[in-house]
Amino acid sequence: MKTTAMKAALVAAVLSLLPTTAVKAQSEGGLLLGAELDKKLTRQLSVSVEGEFRTRNDFKTIDRWSGSVGASYKFTKWLKADAGYSLLYGNNREKISYNTDGSYNNWRPSYWSTRHRLNASLTADYKFSNNLHLSLRERWQYTYRPESTPTRWDFDNAKWEDKLRKGKGKNQLRSRLQVEYDKKGATLKPYANVELYHSPGIEKLRYSVGADVKLTKRHSLDIYYRFQDQRNVDESDYDPDMHYLGVGYKFKF
Repeated sequence: MKTTAMKAALVAAVLSLLPTTAVKAQSEGGLLLGAELDKKLTRQLSVSVEGEFRTRNDFKTIDRWSGSVGASYKFTKWLKADAGYSLLYGNNREKISYNTDGSYNNWRPSYWSTRHRLNASLTADYKFSNNLHLSLRERWQYTYRPESTPTRWDFDNAKWEDKLRKGKGKNQLRSRLQVEYDKKGATLKPYANVELYHSPGIEKLRYSVGADVKLTKRHSLDIYYRFQDQRNVDESDYDPDMHYLGVGYKFKF
């Protein structure tokens, strides 16, 4: 009994700092690192493999690892289709709930879990005479979160317990409008885009500005800044607004 009471007191002491922190943490900084291998099979068809690493909490906490495989097909010079699958291994944020009188109810520490994602998209691109490209991409994605049993602390009963989190699927439509300066033979290709997530209302907006840097014929880098503006998101999927610095490496073979 004494050991249980000491654990409860320790957990309560740590959590007493969380409400103040949550009020102040309106946005966070994070890092996005990616690497992609792209293989052109024909003039129209190509396949790719990609890995990504992401942090949050002002670069201090690992947020997610992911791996993806995909294929794209170019119908014409201005229309392209692609589809893919991603395996996401993410660090879910800790969560605290309260009783009606304002006292602590449950605390769920952060934990890791897996999600599966399918996507398919169409991209239309128009090139102006001054080397500016304007493109619109419409992407459908379906994400499935398998059933899991994270552990949480029950303050009312002063004990740890397993809480079943049922499997859940989610459909989203992602609409991205991008402008890019693409001069033939140029080493640097700057771009800017905005992307909206719908399900069915707007849940998230992403604003990105960056540049593709051509190192050699096969090697290139994508360096960018991204602001992620969260909107109407389920409490279980909550994330604060994010400022990301990103670097992506691409190898074509």
